[in-house]
Amino acid sequence: MANLEAIELGLRAALFKDGRAQLEALYQQPDLHVPDNTSRPGEKCHPDRAKEVHTLFGPITIHRHYFYHPERQTGRFPLDQALGLIHSFSPALVRLGARAAAKEGYESASEDLWAQAGVALEGRQIQRLVNLVAPAVATQLAAGERASAAPIPILYAEVDGTGVPMVPEELVGRQGKQADGSAKTREVKLGAIFTQTRTDAEGLPLRDHQSMTYVGSFEAAPDFGSRVRAEALRRGLGQAAQVVFSGDGAAWIWELARVNFPTALRILDLYHALERLHELCEGLYGADTPWAARMQQTWTAMLKNDQVGEVIAAARRRRQDLGAPPEDALEKQIAYFEHHQDKLRYQTYRAQGLFYGSGVIEGGCKSVIGRRLKESGMFWTEPGAPSVLTLRLALKSHRWDECWDRLHNSNYLNLQATA
Repeated sequence: MANLEAIELGLRAALFKDGRAQLEALYQQPDLHVPDNTSRPGEKCHPDRAKEVHTLFGPITIHRHYFYHPERQTGRFPLDQALGLIHSFSPALVRLGARAAAKEGYESASEDLWAQAGVALEGRQIQRLVNLVAPAVATQLAAGERASAAPIPILYAEVDGTGVPMVPEELVGRQGKQADGSAKTREVKLGAIFTQTRTDAEGLPLRDHQSMTYVGSFEAAPDFGSRVRAEALRRGLGQAAQVVFSGDGAAWIWELARVNFPTALRILDLYHALERLHELCEGLYGADTPWAARMQQTWTAMLKNDQVGEVIAAARRRRQDLGAPPEDALEKQIAYFEHHQDKLRYQTYRAQGLFYGSGVIEGGCKSVIGRRLKESGMFWTEPGAPSVLTLRLALKSHRWDECWDRLHNSNYLNLQATA
Protein backbone atom coordinates (compact mmCIF):
# COMPACT_ATOMS: atom_id res chain seq x y z
CA MET A 1 0.00 0.00 0.00
CA ALA A 2 1.25 3.53 -0.83
CA ASN A 3 2.30 5.70 2.07
CA LEU A 4 0.02 8.43 3.40
CA GLU A 5 2.05 11.29 1.97
CA ALA A 6 1.71 9.95 -1.56
CA ILE A 7 -2.04 9.52 -1.05
CA GLU A 8 -2.45 13.02 0.32
CA LEU A 9 -0.48 14.60 -2.51
CA GLY A 10 -2.46 12.62 -5.05
CA LEU A 11 -5.74 13.67 -3.48
CA ARG A 12 -4.65 17.30 -3.51
CA ALA A 13 -3.82 17.10 -7.21
CA ALA A 14 -7.20 15.49 -7.91
CA LEU A 15 -9.04 18.10 -5.84
CA PHE A 16 -7.22 20.88 -7.64
CA LYS A 17 -8.22 19.40 -11.00
CA ASP A 18 -11.86 19.14 -9.90
CA GLY A 19 -11.70 22.65 -8.48
CA ARG A 20 -10.52 24.05 -11.81
CA ALA A 21 -13.32 22.25 -13.61
CA GLN A 22 -15.92 23.56 -11.17
CA LEU A 23 -14.68 27.12 -11.47
CA GLU A 24 -14.72 27.00 -15.27
CA ALA A 25 -18.23 25.53 -15.26
CA LEU A 26 -19.41 28.21 -12.83
CA TYR A 27 -18.28 31.05 -15.04
CA GLN A 28 -19.63 29.51 -18.26
CA GLN A 29 -23.24 29.57 -17.06
CA PRO A 30 -25.33 31.61 -19.53
CA ASP A 31 -27.56 32.95 -16.74
CA LEU A 32 -24.64 34.05 -14.54
CA HIS A 33 -25.43 37.51 -13.22
CA VAL A 34 -22.62 39.98 -13.89
CA PRO A 35 -23.19 43.64 -12.94
CA ASP A 36 -23.19 46.13 -15.83
CA ASN A 37 -22.72 43.37 -18.40
CA THR A 38 -24.57 45.15 -21.22
CA SER A 39 -23.49 47.75 -23.73
CA ARG A 40 -23.51 51.36 -22.63
CA PRO A 41 -24.36 54.10 -25.16
CA GLY A 42 -21.67 54.20 -27.84
CA GLU A 43 -20.13 50.86 -26.86
CA LYS A 44 -19.78 47.80 -29.05
CA CYS A 45 -19.93 44.34 -27.47
CA HIS A 46 -17.39 41.67 -28.39
CA PRO A 47 -18.75 38.48 -26.81
CA ASP A 48 -16.98 35.35 -25.66
CA ARG A 49 -13.48 36.74 -25.22
CA ALA A 50 -11.28 34.06 -23.62
CA LYS A 51 -8.86 34.72 -20.76
CA GLU A 52 -6.61 32.47 -18.72
CA VAL A 53 -6.90 33.19 -15.01
CA HIS A 54 -4.49 31.91 -12.38
CA THR A 55 -6.31 30.67 -9.26
CA LEU A 56 -5.57 28.74 -6.08
CA PHE A 57 -6.40 25.57 -8.02
CA GLY A 58 -4.23 26.44 -11.01
CA PRO A 59 -5.03 28.15 -14.32
CA ILE A 60 -8.57 28.19 -15.71
CA THR A 61 -10.08 29.72 -18.83
CA ILE A 62 -13.07 32.01 -18.62
CA HIS A 63 -15.14 33.58 -21.41
CA ARG A 64 -16.67 37.01 -21.02
CA HIS A 65 -18.00 40.03 -22.86
CA TYR A 66 -15.71 42.86 -23.87
CA PHE A 67 -17.20 46.30 -24.37
CA TYR A 68 -15.33 48.88 -26.43
CA HIS A 69 -16.11 52.55 -26.99
CA PRO A 70 -14.51 53.57 -30.34
CA GLU A 71 -14.74 57.32 -29.83
CA ARG A 72 -13.30 57.26 -26.32
CA GLN A 73 -10.96 54.35 -27.14
CA THR A 74 -11.79 52.71 -23.83
CA GLY A 75 -12.70 49.12 -23.10
CA ARG A 76 -13.93 47.11 -20.13
CA PHE A 77 -14.50 43.51 -19.00
CA PRO A 78 -17.35 43.55 -16.44
CA LEU A 79 -16.73 39.94 -15.38
CA ASP A 80 -13.05 40.66 -14.66
CA GLN A 81 -14.09 43.55 -12.46
CA ALA A 82 -16.80 41.53 -10.69
CA LEU A 83 -14.31 38.75 -9.93
CA GLY A 84 -11.77 41.22 -8.55
CA LEU A 85 -9.07 39.96 -10.92
CA ILE A 86 -5.67 41.56 -10.57
CA HIS A 87 -4.46 41.35 -14.14
CA SER A 88 -4.76 37.58 -14.73
CA PHE A 89 -4.66 36.50 -11.08
CA SER A 90 -7.51 35.75 -8.71
CA PRO A 91 -7.67 37.83 -5.51
CA ALA A 92 -7.37 34.70 -3.36
CA LEU A 93 -4.14 33.74 -5.11
CA VAL A 94 -2.78 37.27 -4.80
CA ARG A 95 -3.64 37.30 -1.10
CA LEU A 96 -1.72 34.06 -0.56
CA GLY A 97 1.27 35.23 -2.59
CA ALA A 98 1.35 38.61 -0.88
CA ARG A 99 1.32 37.01 2.55
CA ALA A 100 4.25 34.79 1.60
CA ALA A 101 6.13 37.83 0.26
CA ALA A 102 5.44 39.73 3.47
CA LYS A 103 7.37 37.08 5.36
CA GLU A 104 10.35 36.40 3.10
CA GLY A 105 12.04 37.20 -0.21
CA TYR A 106 10.16 36.73 -3.45
CA GLU A 107 11.99 33.62 -4.64
CA SER A 108 11.71 31.95 -1.24
CA ALA A 109 8.03 32.87 -1.15
CA SER A 110 7.58 31.23 -4.55
CA GLU A 111 9.27 28.03 -3.38
CA ASP A 112 7.21 27.85 -0.19
CA LEU A 113 3.93 28.43 -2.05
CA TRP A 114 4.68 25.45 -4.25
CA ALA A 115 5.89 23.23 -1.41
CA GLN A 116 3.10 24.09 1.04
CA ALA A 117 0.10 24.88 -1.15
CA GLY A 118 0.88 23.37 -4.54
CA VAL A 119 0.60 26.85 -6.06
CA ALA A 120 2.93 27.78 -8.91
CA LEU A 121 3.73 31.48 -8.79
CA GLU A 122 7.10 32.81 -9.88
CA GLY A 123 9.02 35.24 -7.69
CA ARG A 124 8.91 38.00 -10.29
CA GLN A 125 5.15 37.56 -10.59
CA ILE A 126 4.75 37.85 -6.81
CA GLN A 127 6.86 41.02 -6.82
CA ARG A 128 4.73 42.59 -9.53
CA LEU A 129 1.50 41.67 -7.73
CA VAL A 130 2.77 43.03 -4.41
CA ASN A 131 3.48 46.41 -6.02
CA LEU A 132 0.00 46.39 -7.57
CA VAL A 133 -2.01 45.58 -4.44
CA ALA A 134 0.02 47.32 -1.72
CA PRO A 135 -1.63 50.75 -2.26
CA ALA A 136 -5.08 49.20 -1.79
CA VAL A 137 -3.93 47.43 1.38
CA ALA A 138 -2.48 50.71 2.65
CA THR A 139 -5.87 52.35 2.12
CA GLN A 140 -7.56 49.62 4.14
CA LEU A 141 -5.02 50.02 6.95
CA ALA A 142 -5.72 53.73 7.13
CA ALA A 143 -9.49 53.26 6.91
CA GLY A 144 -9.71 50.54 9.54
CA GLU A 145 -12.58 50.34 11.96
CA ARG A 146 -12.38 52.51 15.04
CA ALA A 147 -11.76 50.88 18.37
CA SER A 148 -14.69 50.35 20.69
CA ALA A 149 -15.78 53.10 23.05
CA ALA A 150 -14.59 51.06 26.05
CA PRO A 151 -12.25 53.04 28.32
CA ILE A 152 -8.52 52.38 28.04
CA PRO A 153 -6.41 52.77 31.21
CA ILE A 154 -3.11 53.53 29.42
CA LEU A 155 -2.35 53.97 25.72
CA TYR A 156 1.28 54.11 24.57
CA ALA A 157 2.79 55.61 21.44
CA GLU A 158 6.42 54.92 20.56
CA VAL A 159 8.34 56.16 17.52
CA ASP A 160 11.74 55.43 16.01
CA GLY A 161 13.52 55.28 12.66
CA THR A 162 15.86 52.87 10.93
CA GLY A 163 17.75 52.87 7.63
CA VAL A 164 16.77 50.62 4.73
CA PRO A 165 19.41 49.90 2.04
CA MET A 166 18.42 51.32 -1.34
CA VAL A 167 19.77 51.08 -4.89
CA PRO A 168 22.12 53.96 -5.81
CA GLU A 169 19.63 55.80 -8.03
CA GLU A 170 17.23 56.15 -5.08
CA LEU A 171 19.94 57.93 -3.05
CA VAL A 172 21.03 60.62 -5.48
CA GLY A 173 21.38 63.94 -3.67
CA ARG A 174 20.65 62.49 -0.22
CA GLN A 175 22.94 63.23 2.68
CA GLY A 176 24.10 60.30 4.77
CA LYS A 177 26.57 59.01 7.31
CA GLN A 178 29.28 57.87 4.87
CA ALA A 179 32.71 59.49 5.03
CA ASP A 180 31.96 61.54 1.92
CA GLY A 181 28.55 62.60 3.23
CA SER A 182 26.63 60.28 0.92
CA ALA A 183 23.90 57.85 1.95
CA LYS A 184 23.50 54.11 1.56
CA THR A 185 20.07 53.95 3.15
CA ARG A 186 16.81 55.83 3.42
CA GLU A 187 15.16 56.21 6.79
CA VAL A 188 11.86 54.49 7.35
CA LYS A 189 9.96 55.73 10.37
CA LEU A 190 7.99 53.31 12.52
CA GLY A 191 5.33 54.02 15.11
CA ALA A 192 3.86 51.55 17.59
CA ILE A 193 0.58 51.88 19.46
CA PHE A 194 -0.30 49.52 22.31
CA THR A 195 -2.28 49.47 25.53
CA GLN A 196 -1.75 48.47 29.14
CA THR A 197 -4.47 47.43 31.56
CA ARG A 198 -2.58 45.90 34.48
CA THR A 199 0.74 45.19 36.16
CA ASP A 200 2.20 41.94 37.46
CA ALA A 201 2.60 40.91 41.11
CA GLU A 202 5.75 43.05 41.41
CA GLY A 203 4.11 46.11 39.92
CA LEU A 204 5.83 45.80 36.55
CA PRO A 205 3.74 46.78 33.51
CA LEU A 206 2.16 44.14 31.28
CA ARG A 207 1.33 44.91 27.67
CA ASP A 208 -2.21 43.87 26.69
CA HIS A 209 -2.22 40.71 24.57
CA GLN A 210 -2.08 41.42 20.81
CA SER A 211 -2.67 45.11 21.42
CA MET A 212 0.27 46.15 19.25
CA THR A 213 -0.34 47.87 15.93
CA TYR A 214 2.20 49.63 13.74
CA VAL A 215 2.36 52.43 11.22
CA GLY A 216 5.37 53.14 9.08
CA SER A 217 6.49 55.11 6.04
CA PHE A 218 9.36 56.91 4.31
CA GLU A 219 7.56 60.23 4.85
CA ALA A 220 9.00 63.34 6.43
CA ALA A 221 8.43 63.64 10.18
CA PRO A 222 5.44 66.04 10.06
CA ASP A 223 3.45 63.81 7.70
CA PHE A 224 4.44 60.71 9.62
CA GLY A 225 3.36 62.33 12.87
CA SER A 226 -0.15 62.77 11.48
CA ARG A 227 -0.14 59.09 10.55
CA VAL A 228 0.84 58.03 14.07
CA ARG A 229 -1.84 60.23 15.62
CA ALA A 230 -4.49 58.85 13.23
CA GLU A 231 -3.63 55.31 14.30
CA ALA A 232 -3.74 56.32 17.97
CA LEU A 233 -7.19 57.82 17.41
CA ARG A 234 -8.32 54.64 15.68
CA ARG A 235 -7.05 52.63 18.64
CA GLY A 236 -8.97 54.73 21.16
CA LEU A 237 -6.82 57.76 22.02
CA GLY A 238 -9.97 59.63 22.97
CA GLN A 239 -10.99 56.95 25.48
CA ALA A 240 -7.57 56.62 27.15
CA ALA A 241 -7.31 57.70 30.78
CA GLN A 242 -3.58 58.23 30.32
CA VAL A 243 -1.41 58.58 27.20
CA VAL A 244 2.32 57.88 27.31
CA PHE A 245 4.74 58.81 24.52
CA SER A 246 8.27 57.44 24.61
CA GLY A 247 11.28 57.54 22.33
CA ASP A 248 14.99 58.24 22.18
CA GLY A 249 16.60 61.68 22.16
CA ALA A 250 16.12 62.51 18.46
CA ALA A 251 14.76 66.03 18.05
CA TRP A 252 12.25 65.06 15.33
CA ILE A 253 10.65 62.50 17.66
CA TRP A 254 9.96 65.04 20.40
CA GLU A 255 8.68 67.62 17.95
CA LEU A 256 6.33 64.93 16.62
CA ALA A 257 5.16 64.28 20.19
CA ARG A 258 4.67 67.99 20.89
CA VAL A 259 2.50 68.49 17.83
CA ASN A 260 0.49 65.26 17.84
CA PHE A 261 0.41 64.19 21.51
CA PRO A 262 0.52 67.49 23.41
CA THR A 263 -1.05 66.14 26.61
CA ALA A 264 0.87 62.86 26.75
CA LEU A 265 3.34 61.97 29.48
CA ARG A 266 6.68 61.98 27.65
CA ILE A 267 9.39 59.52 28.65
CA LEU A 268 12.93 59.35 27.33
CA ASP A 269 13.89 55.71 26.95
CA LEU A 270 16.08 54.66 29.89
CA TYR A 271 18.50 52.71 27.67
CA HIS A 272 19.31 55.80 25.57
CA ALA A 273 19.62 57.96 28.67
CA LEU A 274 22.16 55.49 30.11
CA GLU A 275 24.08 55.45 26.82
CA ARG A 276 24.43 59.22 27.01
CA LEU A 277 25.39 58.98 30.68
CA HIS A 278 28.17 56.55 29.77
CA GLU A 279 29.52 59.01 27.18
CA LEU A 280 29.33 61.84 29.70
CA CYS A 281 31.23 59.90 32.38
CA GLU A 282 33.98 58.94 29.95
CA GLY A 283 34.25 62.54 28.82
CA LEU A 284 34.52 63.83 32.37
CA TYR A 285 36.71 61.09 33.89
CA GLY A 286 38.48 59.45 30.95
CA ALA A 287 37.58 56.51 28.76
CA ASP A 288 37.77 53.08 30.40
CA THR A 289 39.03 54.46 33.72
CA PRO A 290 37.95 53.20 37.15
CA TRP A 291 36.65 56.66 38.03
CA ALA A 292 34.45 56.77 34.94
CA ALA A 293 33.00 53.35 35.78
CA ARG A 294 32.47 54.35 39.43
CA MET A 295 30.73 57.62 38.57
CA GLN A 296 28.59 55.94 35.95
CA GLN A 297 27.40 53.45 38.57
CA THR A 298 26.69 56.23 41.06
CA TRP A 299 24.92 58.50 38.59
CA THR A 300 22.90 55.62 37.13
CA ALA A 301 21.49 54.90 40.59
CA MET A 302 20.72 58.59 41.03
CA LEU A 303 19.08 58.83 37.61
CA LYS A 304 16.84 55.88 38.44
CA ASN A 305 15.95 57.61 41.73
CA ASP A 306 14.58 60.81 40.10
CA GLN A 307 17.77 62.70 40.96
CA VAL A 308 18.57 63.94 37.47
CA GLY A 309 19.02 67.48 38.82
CA GLU A 310 21.73 66.28 41.19
CA VAL A 311 23.46 64.42 38.35
CA ILE A 312 23.48 67.57 36.22
CA ALA A 313 24.87 69.65 39.09
CA ALA A 314 27.63 67.12 39.83
CA ALA A 315 28.58 66.94 36.15
CA ARG A 316 28.80 70.72 35.95
CA ARG A 317 31.09 70.87 39.00
CA ARG A 318 33.39 68.27 37.49
CA ARG A 319 33.45 70.14 34.18
CA GLN A 320 34.32 73.34 36.03
CA ASP A 321 37.16 71.58 37.82
CA LEU A 322 38.53 70.50 34.45
CA GLY A 323 38.44 74.07 33.19
CA ALA A 324 36.68 72.99 30.04
CA PRO A 325 36.07 75.75 27.46
CA PRO A 326 32.51 76.97 26.80
CA GLU A 327 30.39 75.16 24.20
CA ASP A 328 32.58 72.06 24.14
CA ALA A 329 31.35 68.46 23.75
CA LEU A 330 30.97 68.06 27.52
CA GLU A 331 28.66 71.07 27.69
CA LYS A 332 26.50 69.58 24.95
CA GLN A 333 26.27 66.26 26.82
CA ILE A 334 25.21 67.96 30.05
CA ALA A 335 22.74 70.15 28.14
CA TYR A 336 21.16 66.97 26.77
CA PHE A 337 20.15 65.94 30.30
CA GLU A 338 19.00 69.46 31.16
CA HIS A 339 16.82 69.63 28.06
CA HIS A 340 15.20 66.25 28.74
CA GLN A 341 15.10 66.22 32.55
CA ASP A 342 11.28 66.39 32.59
CA LYS A 343 11.31 63.01 30.77
CA LEU A 344 13.78 61.31 33.16
CA ARG A 345 11.64 60.52 36.24
CA TYR A 346 12.18 56.78 36.22
CA GLN A 347 11.39 56.14 39.88
CA THR A 348 8.06 57.91 39.38
CA TYR A 349 7.31 55.89 36.27
CA ARG A 350 8.21 52.69 38.13
CA ALA A 351 5.91 53.61 41.02
CA GLN A 352 3.07 54.25 38.56
CA GLY A 353 3.59 50.86 36.88
CA LEU A 354 4.53 52.36 33.50
CA PHE A 355 6.84 51.22 30.73
CA TYR A 356 9.83 53.57 30.56
CA GLY A 357 11.93 51.88 27.89
CA SER A 358 11.43 51.98 24.14
CA GLY A 359 12.23 48.30 23.69
CA VAL A 360 8.85 47.81 22.02
CA ILE A 361 9.62 50.14 19.12
CA GLU A 362 13.22 48.96 18.82
CA GLY A 363 11.94 45.40 18.65
CA GLY A 364 9.43 46.57 16.06
CA CYS A 365 12.19 48.06 13.91
CA LYS A 366 13.83 44.64 13.90
CA SER A 367 10.75 42.43 13.49
CA VAL A 368 8.66 44.62 11.17
CA ILE A 369 11.42 46.17 9.07
CA GLY A 370 14.78 44.51 9.65
CA ARG A 371 13.78 40.88 9.14
CA ARG A 372 12.34 41.56 5.68
CA LEU A 373 13.83 44.79 4.36
CA LYS A 374 17.36 44.69 5.76
CA GLU A 375 18.50 41.16 4.99
CA SER A 376 22.01 40.65 3.64
CA GLY A 377 22.39 41.70 0.00
CA MET A 378 19.03 43.48 -0.25
CA PHE A 379 18.81 46.84 -2.00
CA TRP A 380 15.40 48.36 -2.59
CA THR A 381 13.71 50.60 -5.11
CA GLU A 382 10.69 52.84 -5.00
CA PRO A 383 7.94 51.56 -4.79
CA GLY A 384 9.36 48.15 -3.81
CA ALA A 385 10.30 48.96 -0.22
CA PRO A 386 7.08 50.86 0.67
CA SER A 387 4.99 48.07 -0.86
CA VAL A 388 6.60 45.35 1.25
CA LEU A 389 6.52 47.63 4.29
CA THR A 390 2.74 48.00 3.88
CA LEU A 391 2.28 44.24 3.88
CA ARG A 392 4.54 43.87 6.92
CA LEU A 393 2.50 46.46 8.81
CA ALA A 394 -0.75 44.61 8.07
CA LEU A 395 0.76 41.27 9.06
CA LYS A 396 2.53 42.38 12.25
CA SER A 397 -0.44 44.46 13.41
CA HIS A 398 -2.72 41.40 13.25
CA ARG A 399 -4.82 43.17 10.62
CA TRP A 400 -4.06 41.04 7.57
CA ASP A 401 -7.42 39.28 7.29
CA GLU A 402 -9.33 42.45 8.21
CA CYS A 403 -7.74 44.38 5.34
CA TRP A 404 -8.08 41.68 2.70
CA ASP A 405 -11.62 40.66 3.70
CA ARG A 406 -12.77 44.25 3.45
CA LEU A 407 -10.85 44.85 0.24
CA HIS A 408 -12.57 42.00 -1.65
CA ASN A 409 -15.63 41.36 0.54
CA SER A 410 -14.05 37.93 0.96
CA ASN A 411 -16.22 36.73 3.84
CA TYR A 412 -19.64 37.38 2.31
CA LEU A 413 -20.37 33.63 2.01
CA ASN A 414 -19.78 33.24 5.75
CA LEU A 415 -22.11 36.17 6.40
CA GLN A 416 -24.80 34.63 4.21
CA ALA A 417 -24.47 31.27 5.96
CA THR A 418 -25.02 32.86 9.38
CA ALA A 419 -27.84 35.18 8.27
